[in-house]
Amino acid sequence: MKHIAIIGECMIELNGKPFGPMQQTFGGDTLNAAVYLCRGCAANVEPERIQVSYVTALGRDPLSQGMISRWQQEGLDTELVLCDEQRSPGLYLIQLDEQGERTFLYWRNQSAARYLMQHPDIDQIKTALTDVDMVFLSGITLAILPEQDRMELLNLLAKLRQQGVEIAFDSNFRPALWPDDHHVTVKTIYEAMYRLTGLALVTFDDEQQLWGDPTPTHTLNRLKKLGVQHCVVKIGADGCLVQGDDTSAHTVATTPVAQVIDTTSAGDSFNGGFLSAYLAGYGLIESCQRGNQLAGTVIQHRGAIIDPIYTQAALLSQ
Repeated sequence: MKHIAIIGECMIELNGKPFGPMQQTFGGDTLNAAVYLCRGCAANVEPERIQVSYVTALGRDPLSQGMISRWQQEGLDTELVLCDEQRSPGLYLIQLDEQGERTFLYWRNQSAARYLMQHPDIDQIKTALTDVDMVFLSGITLAILPEQDRMELLNLLAKLRQQGVEIAFDSNFRPALWPDDHHVTVKTIYEAMYRLTGLALVTFDDEQQLWGDPTPTHTLNRLKKLGVQHCVVKIGADGCLVQGDDTSAHTVATTPVAQVIDTTSAGDSFNGGFLSAYLAGYGLIESCQRGNQLAGTVIQHRGAIIDPIYTQAALLSQ
């Protein structure tokens, strides 16, 4: 059995118009990926081969307990979810325009997940992570942590890599989460992170915004120079560019989508679909195809986590 631990934050999601109709659910980039990873595993020939654990902190409030129950229903292992006695989950509001693009408002400064590394039981998590095959996290996971905690997490990842744990990373750059000098701070943090990363699952738009890469190929080459073994650069409707151990880069195209409804979880669902195939032993190109297939389905529906009926149909049709 393969075992992946995904570190991040899940928040309460409000989706709709302020003072108008609004749907309440939950979401967060790594949690979204974890859910879609579980659903992708169900489409594998041997679904029992992958255990998916989510690593975060929540409160004792009913919303926290409700989220844990929902995650378990999706097949997520929640043994590594810590309970913060003083804090609760963060909150965000999604507003969509007519093209399906979204804007966000966040209330997360005192969320339980932000103080994960300061939790009294964090040493139990550190010990548990030595027994997994892969740890996956995102730039948002790093951004929400206080500076000292962020460095502690990077040191932990360095030790895990030395012990043979594969580190996977999606940069998911969000300027609002970094200080005013973010282009200096985040570049330093990201370079350190990429030197620990075996598998990069990044979006070209994010990388271009931060590093000024003129093309996805430049992004891929930069990551390879930093020592990333397997690189996937997501390029939206054009699919993705992927390169493994060899020197050849391959473009994996998507199937055109007639109507885009909501792009909220496009990259997250790609990550989940990709990882469900990659951890099951599929090649990089096949894994990208599954990621593309799942993302193409998700963006045709509203919300970060869509009804499992739609994802099941997409995965079984691949």
